[in-house]
Amino acid sequence: MPTLIQDPAARRRFLRTGLALGGAALPALGAAAAESPAGLTAAPRSQAGAPPRLTVHAIDGYHGATGAGLLMTLSRFEDGKGWQPLATARTVAGGRTAQPLLEGEAYRAGRYELLLHLGDYFKALGAKQAQPAFLSEVPLRFVVRDAAERVHLPVLFSPWGYSYYRGS
Repeated sequence: MPTLIQDPAARRRFLRTGLALGGAALPALGAAAAESPAGLTAAPRSQAGAPPRLTVHAIDGYHGATGAGLLMTLSRFEDGKGWQPLATARTVAGGRTAQPLLEGEAYRAGRYELLLHLGDYFKALGAKQAQPAFLSEVPLRFVVRDAAERVHLPVLFSPWGYSYYRGS
């Protein structure tokens, strides 16, 4: 049976080390690595005490690295109007957006959809995909119940599947 790491700080250190080691292995892959997303070059900064906001972290399970270059569109559901676009962003090195998706007055309680453009992302990287791609645009729907709380969405994805959850 695997040993579970009980201490939260030890789990975070273990995760950071694993991500850094996985990213460090990419250059050894040769020419294909030049077209692959960049690995994590520095440990993530602590978000403790950060003001309320919506952030995302894209992790490309197919390439085993963070998902730099992923285009995403954020919308909020408005009664009587349907889904209203709020922002379009592209992830940078490390798989996060350069700025939070929402913060300040724009960040409020409500129903949201984050549309991931996975087909374009994998096509740009030259990943082998069926035509048409199994996953092209993936909508992630979630609710912000209290705008005083920070919401972070880690998203793990490949050309054939995805998973997301509310992170810390």
